[in-house]
Amino acid sequence: MEQPVHSEDIMKFWMSQADRISWQKKPSVAYGQCEDGLNHWFPDGILNTSYLALDQHVESGKGEEIAIYYDSPVTKTKAKFTYSELLDSVEKMAFTLDSLGVKKGDAVVIYMPMIPEALISMLACARIGAVHSVVFGGFAPHELAVRLDDCRPKIVITASYGVEITKIIPYKPLLDEAMHLSKHKPTYVILKSRPNLEVIMHTGRDLNWDELMESAGNKKFVPVSSADPLYILYTSGTTGKPKGVVRDNGGHAIAMHYSMKAIYDMKPGEVFFAASDVGWVVGHSYIVYAPLIYGCTTVLYEGKPVRTPDAGAFYRIIEEYKVKTLFCAPTAFRAIRKEDPEGKELAKYNISSLKYLFLAGERTDPVTYDWARELLNVPVVDHWWQTETGWAIAANMMGDLPLPAKAGSATKPVKGFDVRILDEEGHELKQGEKGNIVIKLPLPPGCLPTLWNDHSNFESSYLSHYPGYYLTGDGGYFDDDGYLFILGRIDDVINVAGHRLSTGEMEEIVAENPSIAESAVIGIDDEIKGQVPLAIVVCKDGIVIDPKAIESDLTHRIREKIGAIASLKTVVFVKRLPKTRSGKILRKTMRKMIDGENYSIPSTIDDPSILDEVMEAVRLKIQK
Repeated sequence: MEQPVHSEDIMKFWMSQADRISWQKKPSVAYGQCEDGLNHWFPDGILNTSYLALDQHVESGKGEEIAIYYDSPVTKTKAKFTYSELLDSVEKMAFTLDSLGVKKGDAVVIYMPMIPEALISMLACARIGAVHSVVFGGFAPHELAVRLDDCRPKIVITASYGVEITKIIPYKPLLDEAMHLSKHKPTYVILKSRPNLEVIMHTGRDLNWDELMESAGNKKFVPVSSADPLYILYTSGTTGKPKGVVRDNGGHAIAMHYSMKAIYDMKPGEVFFAASDVGWVVGHSYIVYAPLIYGCTTVLYEGKPVRTPDAGAFYRIIEEYKVKTLFCAPTAFRAIRKEDPEGKELAKYNISSLKYLFLAGERTDPVTYDWARELLNVPVVDHWWQTETGWAIAANMMGDLPLPAKAGSATKPVKGFDVRILDEEGHELKQGEKGNIVIKLPLPPGCLPTLWNDHSNFESSYLSHYPGYYLTGDGGYFDDDGYLFILGRIDDVINVAGHRLSTGEMEEIVAENPSIAESAVIGIDDEIKGQVPLAIVVCKDGIVIDPKAIESDLTHRIREKIGAIASLKTVVFVKRLPKTRSGKILRKTMRKMIDGENYSIPSTIDDPSILDEVMEAVRLKIQK
């Protein structure tokens, strides 16, 4: 395995990257302590993220280049914004926020669907040094109220509704209920009205987006410190007091700019399609900030990978906008494979512009990896990162030093991430030995410096378990070539008769059955063995299945590749798996429900009825 770069060299490296963006005042040091008592990257630098994303491109003569393609199959709406047009809208919303009393350091909550106004709101906050917190549109009132109380925004920006595949979700009633529940009461609500739905406006509090924009002037950007917060993003599945991940301006801008070329091999003017949502970290980093800071065109897609209208939705986007790089969650391609296992939809489109498919958010099983690679005939890059880091911890660096790919591996750590594998006592493990994945401090630019108003929780959650290291919460190992393999969350390791086994490895084996579209393997309590695995599987559409034959095949495969000790004997067939809206399967929640432990359903759950259906299927199977 390669030796980590000496810290002095890495500081010089990041200072060289800092020279590649426009500062109002260039930093003199790479890393140091700031007034808040915390260490930050480029601590004495002054800049503005909105300027980097917009003004600098207009000033350099690129104002008429396309910044955003907006495509909404659910509303049959399309639009495009040049950099000049986007800058004008952002200036007007920044003027509006300023005139309503929002100042540098104040929080603004953005509770919106995937529409251009969401991006405009984020960039407007950045323009005046306000701290935005995007909450996924459609969140339940209680969860939204918790976030209002935690970040205490002056203003909430929302829209009248969001659109799912078959229905609309009115946002305004949910927000009104949240503001009734919350102790903190924002002063104003700015509402972007969408067609064909009347909403109740509260006089004196609720303001109309379009009317405000019509009368707005243009607001110049406000220079901020590199260490000043750009945004707060609450981690999914939080209960009680939420964890508000903080992203500072300077380190974030450097990381975003560096990653676009080094990891994604993008050039200014090319089209990047991150099929995510602005409510998630991928949306923050790679729908909004990184593409715009780097001068690319970003695709804002209000739709799904399937059923909007079919499993060819992504291919249409790629053809229509000449997408070079597609970034999505593995669950998106598992959904596409489930509905179109033979890839027939692809024949309808010309996707010759596509050079890369990047996957992150869930482990990419080798079967999905191979299927996508063979179908698309482009490199498939499985890279690994977290809300907390803001960009990839490990990846195949397609614009820097591409390496031969290995299915199931996130390749090698990205520059600046000193990744180690430790056992429970903190001893570093050898290649091939599985343990806890940690990152040696300091974390590189772009990673969280703290949690919002809760630094003690930041230290206890991430830093105290292994002093000097950041605990990722994931388990894995390096192979003999130094490739990093992620086996899933630490609590996804189960103990069968004293043997620690990875449910992620079992899922990879289950996926090898040609009838299986996707699966979740979880460990459930067993009186004799402590825990035993239970496989919950979804079969592909359009095929005839024989449950007994599939169950027998899966049992045999697990026994053959892991050993008889794995003891997989129970397979439950379901139509869908319960997931968060970002595509993460609710393994931990299901395990606790089956074992009769106390549990809480994550606020980010996509459809609670699916969880009920799966638990009923599990109950019936276990009773047999």
